[in-house]
Amino acid sequence: MDYQTRRQLQSDHTRRAILDAAAKLTKEKGFEKVSVRDICRCAGVTTGAFYHHFASKEDLLNQGFASMDAFMERTLEGSETLPPLERLEKLLRLYAAFMEDQGWETVALYYGRRLADPAAESMSPSRYTLRAMADCLNTLARQGILSPDYAPQWTAEFLFRHFRGVVIDWILHRGSYPLWPRLNQDYQLFNKAFRA
Repeated sequence: MDYQTRRQLQSDHTRRAILDAAAKLTKEKGFEKVSVRDICRCAGVTTGAFYHHFASKEDLLNQGFASMDAFMERTLEGSETLPPLERLEKLLRLYAAFMEDQGWETVALYYGRRLADPAAESMSPSRYTLRAMADCLNTLARQGILSPDYAPQWTAEFLFRHFRGVVIDWILHRGSYPLWPRLNQDYQLFNKAFRA
C-alpha cells in the first residue's frame, strides 16, 4: 500500500471515529450538551483533526446520513449474492436498526439541519443506501419480477422517499413505536404492488 492510500485510509478512519463518537455522545447526553472536546476525547483525536474534517460541531449534523450510508455499506458487505428481495428486506431492516440506534432526537436533528440548509440535496444518487436499493430493483427488473411499468431508479427513489416519510412519522411520534414492523408492513404492500 502506497503512502497516499495509507493517508487516505487514516483520514477516513479519523472522520468515521469522529462521527461515531458524536453519535454515541449525542445519544447519551443530547447534542447541545456535547462539546467538540468531548467528541475528540471519545474519538481519540485532537481538536485539530476534528477541524480538519468538520467546520463546526453543527457541521456534524450535515454528515449524519453519511454515517448511515457507511453503516449500511459495512453491514451489507458480502450480501451481494442474496436474492434481490432478501437483500432489499435486509437493507430496510438495517435502515430501521440504524435509525432506532441513533434515537429519534438525533435523527430529528439530522433532518432539521437538512431542512435548514438551502443547498441540501433531497436525494443524492451517490448515496450508498439509494444505490443499493436501486441495484436490487435493477436485478428484479432484469429477472422480470419488477413490473415494466416502473423504472427501477424511479422505484428506488419512490421507496426511499416513502421510507424516509415513515422515519419522519416515527420522529413525530417521538420514537414511540418500533420502526421495522412499520417499514416491513409497507414493504410487503410495495412488494405486491410493484411486481410484474
